[in-house]
Amino acid sequence: MKIFHCDHCQHLVFFENFRCVACGRALGFLPDVQDMGSMDPAGNSLWQSPNTGARGRTYRLCANYDRENICNWTVPADDPNPLCVSCRLTLVIPDLSVPGNKEAWYRLESAKRRLIYSLLALGLPLEGKEDSGDGTFGHGVVFEFMADTSLPGAGPVLTGHNDGVITLNVAEADDSERERRRTQLHEPYRTLLGHFRHEIGHYYWDRLVADSGDLIGFRNLFGDERQDYGEALKRHYSNGAPADWQQCFVSTYASSHPWEDWAETWAHYLHMTDSLETAAACGLTLKPRRSDEPSLKTANVNAPGDSFASMVDAWYPLTYVLNNLNRGLGLPDGYPFVLSAPALEKLRFVHGVVAAARLISHL
Repeated sequence: MKIFHCDHCQHLVFFENFRCVACGRALGFLPDVQDMGSMDPAGNSLWQSPNTGARGRTYRLCANYDRENICNWTVPADDPNPLCVSCRLTLVIPDLSVPGNKEAWYRLESAKRRLIYSLLALGLPLEGKEDSGDGTFGHGVVFEFMADTSLPGAGPVLTGHNDGVITLNVAEADDSERERRRTQLHEPYRTLLGHFRHEIGHYYWDRLVADSGDLIGFRNLFGDERQDYGEALKRHYSNGAPADWQQCFVSTYASSHPWEDWAETWAHYLHMTDSLETAAACGLTLKPRRSDEPSLKTANVNAPGDSFASMVDAWYPLTYVLNNLNRGLGLPDGYPFVLSAPALEKLRFVHGVVAAARLISHL
């Protein structure tokens, strides 16, 4: 994530801000220039920004900004869609008449916007599903935010992915409920953003790997995805992960099936790129007094041509300082993972798939 400033007063602002706390200017994220902009009214419900990349352009506020106070993104004035590029991907929202659901919807959309920011920054293909008129949809991606109901025969809503439809249970937006599930499932890391990154990984496996020349390479590293998925998950939930899972996988769940190994590795790759971009934007460097301690020279990992080796070289010292800072605050490790050589090779494979997709998108 970049570091953002108000265009009018240069005060530091954050990705989720609607208004500059220093000068009071309205703020909006400008997806077409990948930056936050302070907004000046331009008449007829239109806005302009003095942001360098947006000069001469006119915007509308996303309908979920203007009417619902859920979103802080903008829409180019010539785009007929009332929703921004993130909100238009949401197909189902929670029942807002239920107390707490609007707050849950905000948290879900806020995490999704961070995901969409990363996907746009990486140059990955991203479009919604278009209604074909016959009850079917195209090959893009959409999100459903749904809650469990007490209706007879209605089972719990399962967070997951199916043919470009990503469903998240609204309960995951409740910190205490998500913590209960994290403890119950023995997961050291469980966040809303982590869910989004994992599930979008399944979508991109279908989109970028399944029918590509990378499929053989995928099977060599992750295993044969044609093995029975349902049976694999049953074994995982009955027996747990193998005792030596850390030698090959980024998480216990990654050991359940090659598809889940891919999705967990994909999510981990997004954790890395976003954290490294943030560290670089903050100007974070490590210059220890001892030569045998981790040092860090940050770089923009989203820049074309960045190597996977440079990412890893920056990643280890960053997680070192992150975990030590957390421990100093009495918190659990912010990065509770150990990356084995096979796990790193899988991450390298993801890096290659992303780089190839970025190259195609720029042709």
